[in-house]
Amino acid sequence: MTDQIDTLLQETRRFPPPDGFARQANATEALYQAAGKDRLGFWEEQARALEWITPWTQVLEWKIPHARWFLGGRLNVAANCLDRHVRTPRRNQAAIIWEGEPGDRRTITYWELHREVGRAANALKQLGVKKGDRVAIYLPMIPEAAIAMLACARIGAVHSVVFGGFSSESLRDRINDAQAVCLITADGGYRRGAMLPLKRFADEAIAQCPSIRHVLVVQRSPGGAGDESFANMTEGRDHWWHRLLDLASPHCPAEPMDAEDLLFILYTSGTTGKPKGIVHTTGGYLTQVASTTRYVFDLKEGDVFWCTADVGWVTGHSYVVYGPLANGATVLMYEGAPDWPERDRFWKLVARYGVTIFYTAPTAIRAFMKWGEELPAKHDLSTLRLLGTVGEPINPEAWMWYHRNIGRERCPIVDTWWQTETGGIMITALPGVVTTKPGSATIPFPGISAQLVDQKGVPLPKGGGLLVLSEPWPGMLRTIYGDDQRYHDTYWSRFGDKYFAGDGAKLDEDGYWWILGRVDDVLNVAGHRIGTMEIESALVDHPAVAEAAVVGKTHELKGQALAAFVTLKEGHQPSASLKDELKEHVARKIGAIARPDDVLFSADLPKTRSGKIMRRLLKDIAEGRALGDTTTLADPGVVSRLKDQYESEEG
Repeated sequence: MTDQIDTLLQETRRFPPPDGFARQANATEALYQAAGKDRLGFWEEQARALEWITPWTQVLEWKIPHARWFLGGRLNVAANCLDRHVRTPRRNQAAIIWEGEPGDRRTITYWELHREVGRAANALKQLGVKKGDRVAIYLPMIPEAAIAMLACARIGAVHSVVFGGFSSESLRDRINDAQAVCLITADGGYRRGAMLPLKRFADEAIAQCPSIRHVLVVQRSPGGAGDESFANMTEGRDHWWHRLLDLASPHCPAEPMDAEDLLFILYTSGTTGKPKGIVHTTGGYLTQVASTTRYVFDLKEGDVFWCTADVGWVTGHSYVVYGPLANGATVLMYEGAPDWPERDRFWKLVARYGVTIFYTAPTAIRAFMKWGEELPAKHDLSTLRLLGTVGEPINPEAWMWYHRNIGRERCPIVDTWWQTETGGIMITALPGVVTTKPGSATIPFPGISAQLVDQKGVPLPKGGGLLVLSEPWPGMLRTIYGDDQRYHDTYWSRFGDKYFAGDGAKLDEDGYWWILGRVDDVLNVAGHRIGTMEIESALVDHPAVAEAAVVGKTHELKGQALAAFVTLKEGHQPSASLKDELKEHVARKIGAIARPDDVLFSADLPKTRSGKIMRRLLKDIAEGRALGDTTTLADPGVVSRLKDQYESEEG
């Protein structure tokens, strides 16, 4: 059997940069040339765009697998996101435009944000939080989430943000691993018209968290100021956010931080086992997220930047808070679901606030496809000038739908590959420079060294294989918190001197990258190693299909057979004839080897709260096993319904 992954799906469509966009783009071909000549010099130049208290004496110290960037340099992340802007006319520009799910709205200027962060920082100091202490943040998508993160950065405390949709058990485990001394939460948060009782979940968690000394509670309940009945407050431990901040001074000096001081810990929401506390530090991380925000999103004065991610995920850290604010951007934050109370909520927001840059996940795009193109067509999306995707590979047909119906065939699309571990974007098109191909992340960002290798680590010039990173980069994780051996074993043990990302990929004849998904999702079918991403893309190419997930199940002759779970677009009905049609469609697009053995129609697929499909659970269903852990799912009931349906059809 070959060491390579067979790559079968072909994509021939090309989209050169629009002339008007290219003429004014921040990025030029010179960026690639500069990074190619002197990679470290390129990153030094990007770091100089930040404000440093003390300059660095050495760009990089690399002792595999540990990197230290900008040695000796000192800076403060919050000062870079706020202080340097309030010294300019930008002080009165909106930093955050926020809309809550019920429709309440706030606009916070850079001047106001600077003062609020100062108050929050002083409140934390008053509670005894000091440099190096860990602070857990468990909040809905409200401005206080960004304020809390920046307040921690201002005083040198290390924040650990836990997604507000996680259970009390998930919160407990993350607090205990980080030994957090303080928790910042809210009485509740809106989701699909209901208020989730976050404070109650927090109380359940910290009953088993001996390190927590204080809890700060933001009031989100509908009663307004003075209505403090929604949360039970423990005297001496719990404090209302608004009361402490009302008493605090807005002036708080920014703590000088070494470039390698911890900025945050972010736990990966692994489906099994103990979550990994990914450690990111100060100077290298901010350099990479500020640089990628400026060039990948072509950020200009007057832009309204909307990254739809929650701050509980790394995308929210890097491209809702730190990257945009370091560049002085206006950021839109939205609290609720994309389909509440109507399925066109996102397009109403784009039109209402004049959003110019829109960055979302392929999962969301496929949901929009399912709901129909008439919804975005009702709204004025003319302010949009750039679109982006993040979180997983995007199917070519979802890319084309996004291009036609949201970008109206005039907005470049930047498909971005990166991870919690990488800190910032690694592979993507620079708009105005790179010709795009639907479904391809295109080429590495300048200064990033990506390589395709086989199972033994031997470099491959093209075709299918494994994606590794062959040189250190500024925003890389430094370790796993409290477990450096796990860091080594997880990311560096397979190839020694190369970081293994865990993703399969193909490299085409133009040197473009096509991410095939996790190597766990590569199937062995009759001696061929096939990535599920290609089969899923072929299914989504069919006009009736909105979303698809493909898993392998044991087969006596082929080794593995292919089981496809398919969600149809509105107006299409499941049928035996459509099932056969989809099997033939895949065979025609890819080849007979990729024809699914089973096709199951499903109204929903099991997804985590960040929108990623849980293929592990689908595999359990297809193989008739007992279902594994479903606590991280957005809707655990989806799995049991699917299991019953699959078993009835099999029977």
